[in-house]
Amino acid sequence: MYELLKKLNARFDKVDLSLGELRSEMNAIRGTMVSMHQEIHNIYSTLSRHEMRLDRIETRLELRELSEAQARFEPHP
Repeated sequence: MYELLKKLNARFDKVDLSLGELRSEMNAIRGTMVSMHQEIHNIYSTLSRHEMRLDRIETRLELRELSEAQARFEPHP
């Protein structure tokens, strides 16, 4: 009986080691996922800024196009 208990104790030690390794791997995966989430957020922020800049540029171009179109119909001296 004592020998059987010693074997069970050795197996439990192996299981504890395996669980510790799994926990560290899960923490590494969690860290990777957090960094990926942050990178995706940064990409969306950059895209949003570019979209706002493009909107401003388009607005300015439309104003310029309207003034150029209006200038064609105004009398020139």
